[in-house]
Amino acid sequence: MDRELKLPEAFLKRMEGMLGDEFEAFLDSYKEERSFGLRVNTFKISCEEFERIVPFPVERIPWIENGYFYQEESRPSRCPLYQAGLYYLQEPSAMTPASRLPVNPGEFVLDLCAAPGGKATALGAKLLGQGLLVANDISTSRARALLRNLELFGISNVFVANEKPARLTKAFPEFFHKIVLDAPCSGEGMFRKDEALAKDWTPEKSEELAKVQRELILQAANMLRPGGLLLYSTCTFAPCENEGTVSYLLEQRPDMELTDMEDYEGFGKGNPAWGNGDEQLKKCIRIFPHKMNGEGHFLALFQKKGSALARPMVLQGQPDKNTQKWLTEFFREIGLNSFQGVPFDWTRVETRSEKVYYLPPVQADFRGLTFLRNGLYLGDLKKNRFEPSHPFALALHKGDAEARISLPLSDDRLSRYLKGETLQIGQAEAPHLKGWHLLCPEGYPIGFGKLVNQILKNKCPAGWRP
Repeated sequence: MDRELKLPEAFLKRMEGMLGDEFEAFLDSYKEERSFGLRVNTFKISCEEFERIVPFPVERIPWIENGYFYQEESRPSRCPLYQAGLYYLQEPSAMTPASRLPVNPGEFVLDLCAAPGGKATALGAKLLGQGLLVANDISTSRARALLRNLELFGISNVFVANEKPARLTKAFPEFFHKIVLDAPCSGEGMFRKDEALAKDWTPEKSEELAKVQRELILQAANMLRPGGLLLYSTCTFAPCENEGTVSYLLEQRPDMELTDMEDYEGFGKGNPAWGNGDEQLKKCIRIFPHKMNGEGHFLALFQKKGSALARPMVLQGQPDKNTQKWLTEFFREIGLNSFQGVPFDWTRVETRSEKVYYLPPVQADFRGLTFLRNGLYLGDLKKNRFEPSHPFALALHKGDAEARISLPLSDDRLSRYLKGETLQIGQAEAPHLKGWHLLCPEGYPIGFGKLVNQILKNKCPAGWRP
């Protein structure tokens, strides 16, 4: 089937003008099957360990440090390692923006249009539980999907907002060290992945979206602290949405300048002629499907001139005595050695309406903002006990707790657990005769269960079952 025949004529004509001699190779790429990729959660597992235990074939993505190709038939979303939050399924080119933004533990990071969470989970993993990740999406339904993916990845230092960017701008003026703006776009780079995008495409759509992008990129610049980095990306080829939007920011904000990104042999450069002629535009990256094993993408990395003073914003709180009592008892029951590899920080614990949260380790003013989650939902205070949440189980790392029932990936009890079934557990398989335990494929938690007479009562909520 000649898939290129389904592409809009106006799109093809413009692409021919942009690509010249490369246009035929570009067209031929639409006859090829798309690539499938996953990104390893290096906050929970190393790439070397992942390669050792993964039960299906994978191949390194050469321009993504922790990215892998997989075959479609492998269906990695059905693997217990996925349910343990050890990797995120993401189109290979779409992994590039977060990989080209250097993020250091302890920084304040914003993903402005974050759903469904591909870039936010990558940024959160880089923070290693330190600093603050604000992940925002204006759509409530999409923000819920974003929250779920961040919880699956075990990101505890997160504020998941459901806000208009303009309201965030008022709350966080020059606040963030790093910002990602993966802007709403016409999606031309994803036509091969999703033919519906091609059917809905019109030349006018790009011009309309460029106006939205220019408003968003100015708002993002306002939230970036001096010396900070802003990564702008789209999954379209349209010059007005790419070099055009970048040119607009450079013209409007003389304090913003383009900076170089880590290169790769298949990357194309931005074209000054497709923007305002500024030679800086060559520092942008264009990804074309005929040059890379992935779909179309565009990236631009800005730095705000100047330097900002450090802001002492360490969270100083203390849980109420009732919360601390029952949490301590629960920690003793599961043998909690650490939380995400470091000591549990009691100053981060907050209780609201009998629900217990582990807040990000920095003080920030979130008043007046619509949000789905501030920090990690640990669980609930019941009468004379604490009952842990499923996100708490997913936030625990291998070795954090002693009460682990670790099963090999070949054990069908893992899939049965994820279906909500109770499990028979051998006496030698559990460290304790009764009480709360983590069920773990290869030592990595996928959820809690309660052991009674060698029967593990399933505590995986229905909404979390695949």
